[in-house]
Amino acid sequence: MDKTLQDNLSALFERWAEEPVKRIEKMAAHGSDRRYFRIFGKTKTAIGVFNPDIKENIAFLSFSKHFDGVLLPVPQIYAQELDKDIYLEEDLGDTTLYSFLSAEREQNGFSKKIIELYEKVIDQLVRFQVTANKGLDYSVCYPRPSFDRQSMMWDLNYFKYYFLKLAKIPFNEQELEDDFRKFCDFLLSAERDYFLYRDFQSRNVMIVNGEPYFIDYQGGRKGALQYDLASLLYDAKADIPQEIRNRLQERYLDKLSELQPVNRETFLQFYHGYVFIRIMQALGAYGFRGFYERKEHFLKSVPYAIQNLEGLLHHAELPLELPALTKVWNGLVRSTFLRQFGDAQLRTTVRIQSFSYRRGIPVDEKGHGGGFVFDCRLLPNPGRYEQYKQLTGNDEEVIRFLDKEQEVSDFLEHVKSIIAQMVRNYQKRNFTDVMAAFGCTGGRHRSVYCANQLAAWLKENFEVDVELRHREQELNNPQAG
Repeated sequence: MDKTLQDNLSALFERWAEEPVKRIEKMAAHGSDRRYFRIFGKTKTAIGVFNPDIKENIAFLSFSKHFDGVLLPVPQIYAQELDKDIYLEEDLGDTTLYSFLSAEREQNGFSKKIIELYEKVIDQLVRFQVTANKGLDYSVCYPRPSFDRQSMMWDLNYFKYYFLKLAKIPFNEQELEDDFRKFCDFLLSAERDYFLYRDFQSRNVMIVNGEPYFIDYQGGRKGALQYDLASLLYDAKADIPQEIRNRLQERYLDKLSELQPVNRETFLQFYHGYVFIRIMQALGAYGFRGFYERKEHFLKSVPYAIQNLEGLLHHAELPLELPALTKVWNGLVRSTFLRQFGDAQLRTTVRIQSFSYRRGIPVDEKGHGGGFVFDCRLLPNPGRYEQYKQLTGNDEEVIRFLDKEQEVSDFLEHVKSIIAQMVRNYQKRNFTDVMAAFGCTGGRHRSVYCANQLAAWLKENFEVDVELRHREQELNNPQAG
């Protein structure tokens, strides 16, 4: 810390606190040019901030005053000297939502305490977006007054040049630019007249006496509601389980509906699009800080972002075709290189299904193409017997029939050996998705039985998530045999 800066911060603190400075401690660097210091007096403390970007300072200080005025939990601003690029704010301690989450999760998993904190954060997010939106001075926004086409293209090109190129993911430049424009057209058709926090994630939420306080909103601007929810729920290293994401998403929509009418279908139509662009923005930041600036700790979040992207490709549907961008997303998901940064240990999901060959082999259209299809037609067929025709592999009578057949037992032992080898390999390499499909003539008896057996065995013997579906049963096909 240079002497001039120390003198300036000390003088500002002493004018505010009316007591001398005892010591100043430099705080951990953030992913920006701002510098933070904890300043101690005899009875008071404050956080001293130095930021040479005057417009960013004005945005933060203006927003802080407004948020405080509508009783949102943000740090108090104690004093400022913008001509010296410094200000003092309330000391909210060192516990972020992310650090609390990490410590609690190590002991108790994604516990009720964590979920309750996230629910409090969700409730305040709605207030930031809707309540605080009224009367907010958007003229101080920096660098743009809204999350508009220019902002989106900046993020997408940041992703292209600082992540795709440096991670050596191939793409056709013109085709990708065309998809970027189409994607922006879609996102811009969402309602965008709300406060967009911009970086609403677990490291920007402080926990004080069990309650959330919010920092680092200087990049705020007008935008769509969906963006900040995507930022929070798809925060890479927070690694929120999908079922908890779904629960928190419903909590958000319930709270939003208390303040204004909500068309949930319309909201969700745009939501996944904003999740995609948020993940790309984050990857661009990780690439710039990690690949370009050689700050390797930023790359530790990459495997988690890739896992989130993979999950989206499995489950999210966008109402437009983006062939070049989808090809890039799939290239990221398939990359072993990107999954091995840091000490990430991602949880593998094994997707198991039964099917009928009459309707064709399932195609893994959204995953990385990994997995196996097993042909159960070589096994004894209960469907040939009248007493089993209307039953399925879920029924006890069919299970007993197949349990006693040695051919079935031998077949499943081979399947388990292959799947075990693949799961262990994927876990080492941080690949998070394995597909195993079982087919028979009608997709009713043998394939259902084998899929169930593999699912139960995996749950008992491996730390994996298992998704099980029976395609023909879902389709209610009465002709399956």
